[in-house]
This record gives sequence, C-alpha cells and structure tokens, in this order.
Amino acid sequence: MNRLANATSPYLLQHADNPVDWWPWCDEAFAEAKRRDVPVLISVGYAACHWCHVMAHESFENEAVGRLVNDGFVAIKVDREERPDVDAVYMTATQAMTGQGGWPMTVVATPDGTPFFCGTYFPRANFIRLLESVGTAWRDQREAVLRQGAAVVEAIGGAQAVGGTSAPLTADLLDAAAAQLATEYDRTNGGFGAAPKFPPHMNLLFLLRHHQRTGSAQSLEIVRHTCEAMARGGINDQLAGGFARYSVDAHWTVPHFEKMLYDNALLLRVYTQLWRLTGDRLARRVARDTARFLADELHKPGEGFASALDADTEGVEGLTYAWTPAQLVEVLGEADGRWAADLFAVTEEGTFEHGMSVLRLARDVDDADPAVRARWQAVVGRLLAARDARPQPARDDKVVAAWNGLAITAIAEFLQVAAVYASPDDEDANLMDGVAIVADGALRDTAEHLAKVHLVDGRLRRVSRDGVVGEPAGVLEDYGCVAEAFCAMHQLSGEGRWLEFAGQLLDVALARFAAPDGGFFDTADDAERLVTRPADPTDNATPSGRSAIVAALVAYAALSGEVRYREAAETALSTVAPLVGRHARFTGYAATVGEALLSGPYEIAVVTDDPAEDPLVRAAHRYAPPGAVTVAGRTDQPGVPLLADRPALDGRSTAYVCRGFVCDRPVTSVDDLVAQLG
Repeated sequence: MNRLANATSPYLLQHADNPVDWWPWCDEAFAEAKRRDVPVLISVGYAACHWCHVMAHESFENEAVGRLVNDGFVAIKVDREERPDVDAVYMTATQAMTGQGGWPMTVVATPDGTPFFCGTYFPRANFIRLLESVGTAWRDQREAVLRQGAAVVEAIGGAQAVGGTSAPLTADLLDAAAAQLATEYDRTNGGFGAAPKFPPHMNLLFLLRHHQRTGSAQSLEIVRHTCEAMARGGINDQLAGGFARYSVDAHWTVPHFEKMLYDNALLLRVYTQLWRLTGDRLARRVARDTARFLADELHKPGEGFASALDADTEGVEGLTYAWTPAQLVEVLGEADGRWAADLFAVTEEGTFEHGMSVLRLARDVDDADPAVRARWQAVVGRLLAARDARPQPARDDKVVAAWNGLAITAIAEFLQVAAVYASPDDEDANLMDGVAIVADGALRDTAEHLAKVHLVDGRLRRVSRDGVVGEPAGVLEDYGCVAEAFCAMHQLSGEGRWLEFAGQLLDVALARFAAPDGGFFDTADDAERLVTRPADPTDNATPSGRSAIVAALVAYAALSGEVRYREAAETALSTVAPLVGRHARFTGYAATVGEALLSGPYEIAVVTDDPAEDPLVRAAHRYAPPGAVTVAGRTDQPGVPLLADRPALDGRSTAYVCRGFVCDRPVTSVDDLVAQLG
C-alpha cells in the first residue's frame, strides 16, 4: 500500500507508484514500526535531485527491493525542501557518522526515530546488502544497535547545541572574514575551492558590502572576477538566463543542470548590486536575464515561484541544454552556425558527454561593436526557439515560503537599480523595461500569495502547491526570509500593511524560536518534537534561519524605529560572530548583515509626490550604504513610520537621512543627499 498519492510534494508524488509501501513523515508511521517491531527506513531527497532519480529507478521501482523493504521496515519518504527540520536532524547524523552528507540520504532508525545507520546513495546491490545486514542486526544485535543510536543522538545534539561562545560582530571580525575569503579565492577561475564548485552568492554579497564600507579593491575584484567567470560559464544558461545548482568542474564549464529558485534569487542580488556599484554591462545583462528567468520560467501566476527545474530531461541529464557543432549549423546555417560554435565554445570533442558541449560565452560581447551584439542576440533567439522544441526538464512547482521571500527581496532590489539606470538611449531599453514589468508583476503576485495563503492563524506554513497550503509548519528561515521580503515590499510599494506583516512574523519568531543564549532554534517551541531540536548557525545553500531572521530584524528596526528589534538582532548575531572570522565561507549572510549593522544601517526617507521618478529617490537607491532602507512618498503617509512628521521643505522634494536613529539635516538637492550617504 502506497500512501503518497495525496501528497503536496512533487518529490513524494514521484514515488507514489513504487512497489515500496511508502509512508509520508507522520506519527502513524513510527507507531506502525513499533507495532511490528521493525526499524524505520527514512529516505530523504528532492524532486530536482539527479542521484535521487537514479536510486529510485535502480531500487525503489524494483519489485524485489520493494518486497525486501516492505517485509523488514516501515519506509518513510521525506522531501527535504518541505521538511527542512527533519532533513537537518538526519543530515547532521549522516555527517557525524560518515563524515559527509548529500542526497539521496538514507537513514535507518528505531521506531522512536533514533538513527543508527546513515548513508547517501547506494547502488541496488549495495542497497540490498544494506537492508539484509541491518535486518539481521536488528534481530540479533538489538542492544548494540540501540547503543549506536544513543551515541549518534548525543553527537548530533552537541553538534547543534546553543549556549556557546558569543561576542560582538566587530569591524575587525568582518575584516578577518574578508581576508580569509581572499586566501581561499581561486585566482584563476574565480569562486572558492575546487570541484564541484558552487556559486558563492552570500560570500559575494558580503564582499560587496565590505568593499562599500572599506573601499577594498581586493574584495570588489573577487566579486567582479567570480561573477564574470560564472556568467561566461556553462553554469549560466547562455540562452534563457538562470544559473544551475553547481559546476562539476572547477572552471564553471559543465553544470549539474538543476536550477534552484534560491540560487537564482541570491545570484540576482549579487549581479544587481555589482551593477549598482560599478555600472558594469555584463552584470547588468546577467541581472536582467536572471530576473527574466525567474519571472518566465519559475513564476506560477496567482501563486508564487516554483522551487526548481529538474537536472534531468526524460531521465537524461543535460538533454535539453547540450549541443554539437552540427546541431548549431542545422539551426543557424553554415556561417552563423560556425560563428556560434566559436562564440559558445562548442567543439567536435565536446565539453560534456557523447561529443556534446554546454554553451559558455568564450568571447567578450557585452562591450563589443553594436553589430556583433546584434548578431549575438539574433543567434541566441534562434537557438532558444530550437531548444524550446526539445523535451524540457520537469518543474518542481511547490512554493517554498523562504525561497519565495529570497526572490521577492532580490527582485525588489533589481527593480530599484533598473530605475536608477533607466535610459531611453540604451539599445535594449525596451527589453529591460519589459523584464521589469513582468518581474514586478511576479513579485507582487508572490507577496500576496504568501500573505493570503501561507499565513494561517498568525503562523507561517512552509509550502503550498496549486494554491493549497501544506501542513508543514514554517521553520526559522521561512520567518526570516519572508519578513525581510515584506520589509522590501514596504519600501517598494510604500504600503504600511507589508511592514505590519513583517512585524507579526518577527514577533512570532521572538516568542517561539528564541534560544536562551539570545540565538534561535530552527523550529518553534510548539513544533513537532524530533530526536533533537535543530539550531544550525551556518549559512550553506541558503541563509541559515538565524542569519535570515537577523537580516529581517535589522531591516524592520530601521523601518519602524523600534529599538528592541535591533537589540535582538545584535544579540543573535553575537552568537554567530565567533564563527565569522574562522569560517567565513559558511557565514556569508551573517557577515552581510553584520556589515549592515556596522554601517548603521542608514534610514533614508524621501518626501515626494512622485516616488517613481524623483531624482532624490534614484540617488538614494544608487548611493545607499550597506543594508540601508529607503522609503518614499508623501509626508505622514499612513503605515510608513519613516515619513511621519517629515514635511517637504519649501514645497520641494526633501530627503531625510538617519543612521542608528540619529538624523542629519533634511536636504533637497541630489548633491547634498549623495554627500550625506558618502
């Protein structure tokens, strides 16, 4: 009997017809294991995971394996994106037991959920041996199994303990973090470390803010070089925009083809901020194309942004994306086909599999002659039309609250910077305007969906699908990312309700997630009790819950003027500060928020009748210091504290700049505003 047919998770639905008698994560599954006196097999993955698909085809779709699992275990299938709390607990156990982690994750636990064996992907023969040996151990060596489980739980409880060392996050610590990143920087290929290489988006955001504060040329160069290398590489979709999850090599050539919402949201912020600070044409184009990818490929009208595009197409990785020189000629003709092969580094030998190549940009075209750029864009359009006729990867269309929050914040920043640099003289002004329009629509659609569907009785739910909210409760990263997004919506729209929503979420976080040391747990105090309560302070693929909630607290305090939220942010950040100087690659978002606090953050209010076109508003967005908040509108606009009791001087648009709740004199000229922001 399979119980996944009514799941909201596309990943669970992929397994609904397996011969394995899967249960979703629920109390009833563990009760059944206790009744039968058998261990629990917990399989954790996600819909876009290539090796999850491989293990499913090899093992979970196999009748003999299904009988072996059903006879000796209660099998539970978990979507790690839907239940990050469950994933965090068992991933910590897997890393403690094996020294590494990843998905698919395979855990065997007692009927009370205590893990005693952990691993990741197993080929079918190995998986069968595992099931047989674990079954034997459960029958014949029960005491040893239980001792092993107790030791694992003790280890993972210590790994995520709260109450450790804390210290203020100072300029010296942030400078040390930037210096450490510089020593780990790949000067040849950009990024950090060797293969596989992941986009270091949060570290790049931190380095951009560090450059703003200190003027560090080194920090800016690391960002510029890494962004250019990624943008030119196969990890960036050269035709439709959007970044893949990671590169299997050290030089960004061949990606693991899944495209995740959170990566693209965070990278959109990086390229947008690099464009804002430098005016770089490549950064501008990549920001535009990434925003377009989010709006065109991942946005679900009336809902929000889908989680991911799959790594595989019809079971084959890269089938949609790879090309041969002959295929280019077939689509483009002889002359343009050979020109495109040179431009995109498509060779007879291939850079991928079976003589295929992943498109990467081998020539500098952003600053080339207009005729070259026009030819390039025409070629891109024709190739994309041909690629659209190929089989396409599946889309995981569940809406994850935290990741949608990241997307809202990123698009809000993109729209602000696009307005700063808007010019009818740009050759692609119409394209940029079109992207801004669809991105703005997707942003507002998504914010409304989160507010109306994911907020249930004052609490946040983690996921929804097809407009129906799921059961899993929101975890700390959901509260932090969505509250930060609502702060961004408040600044973009001037509507007080978004700030009110943000405050409600932060009050729940402070009441339900707070830890005794001033930090935060990842789950609420009234959430389902797991074998340990996760409290991971490190930033990994996404901001940690702790970093996300601190970012939202800082923004909300600046927008509302309520000091207690800033104090809570400073205290929570102090629990991460000791890690920042020692483990900079895993505290990127915490350091990013630290730069905002060190900067002030600045609070900029522009009293104006025309927020969309006012030069003071554009100057505020162009020259804003790290983490600054900006609002614009009429004086005493309802629900906007920063505009309260702030008149327009002599009937002219007027800017008010404060830092740490201390204000400069109001100004009416762009030059005076820029001087105050410098």
